[in-house]
Amino acid sequence: MKTIKGPAIFLAQFMGPEVPFDTLAHLAGWAAGLGYQAIQLPCDRRLFDLELAADSQTYCDEVTGLLAGHGLQISELSTHLQGQLVAVHPAYDALFDGFAAPHVRGDPAARTAWATAQLKSAARASRRLGLAAHASFSGALAWPYLYPWPQRPAGLVDEAYAELGRRWRPILEVFEDAGVDLCYELHPGEDLHDGVSFERFLDVVGGHRRACILYDPSHFVLQQLDYLAFIDIYHERIKAFHVKDAEFRPNGRQGVYGGYSDWQDRAGRFRSLGDGQIDFGAIFSKLAQYDYPGWAVLEWECCLKHPEDGAREGADFIRRHIIRVAERAFDDFAGSGADLRQVRSLLGLE
Repeated sequence: MKTIKGPAIFLAQFMGPEVPFDTLAHLAGWAAGLGYQAIQLPCDRRLFDLELAADSQTYCDEVTGLLAGHGLQISELSTHLQGQLVAVHPAYDALFDGFAAPHVRGDPAARTAWATAQLKSAARASRRLGLAAHASFSGALAWPYLYPWPQRPAGLVDEAYAELGRRWRPILEVFEDAGVDLCYELHPGEDLHDGVSFERFLDVVGGHRRACILYDPSHFVLQQLDYLAFIDIYHERIKAFHVKDAEFRPNGRQGVYGGYSDWQDRAGRFRSLGDGQIDFGAIFSKLAQYDYPGWAVLEWECCLKHPEDGAREGADFIRRHIIRVAERAFDDFAGSGADLRQVRSLLGLE
């Protein structure tokens, strides 16, 4: 068995114009001071030059050296925003256009090409950085048709996933060449949002071995999916882990869909670690049982608590839940030392 690595922290929610959130060097010092051992690094030019990292070992060594000076590693790179842009339904064109580089905004074809190139660069950068996994989103073509009313025409979902496969298969091949797993965060708003939709995707990419999962139980609570059984089913594909809490408290006025309420008024809400309903003791136990090879990464999202408090509390929360796995069985002291002949005798075979 493997001991989960951590605690780590995803920096995306903490970037900002004020010190210490304005540069990678400042954020590294801040994260290390809270007790984190690694960062999940968004491919955002404010912190990290993805194109340069894809081509320059010197630049990658400078980044890892800067972090090592604070006692930190990189857990994974993240291209959540770029992955979203690999596949965008026209209904969301305007809302997602701001995720793209300025020179491709307003041009969906150019935006998709740019996003695809970004993912390929992330594979090469991850290899230069010595990383085993990468975090991203799948994007979505079928999401507006999630609820089957009006009745979906035959073939609509199949064609949406076929196109998703055509767009992602070449990217997955670059990750294969780099020796890096591409971990999709299963998330509402993405065509890959639960186990069934992930399996549909695997079918259209030929079961590609680099198509893996970023496991985030908070999204499963809000969907009312069994997040522990999910690990039993898909543990071989889980190669990244967001530690994020949530709660679901339905009432006589709303349930899963939330009635268009703001986050603080929804039945399902993201919460800081320990403030929600998720059984992290059981999650860390299952991941240890199945030899999860990666990091436990705090993704802070909470509709109530201040982010700095969530980050400060999160490091200790993760550290307390990581299970240092045993090197021998707990009952080894009682071993009888029986040899094969004695075993066969005990079975009545001698």
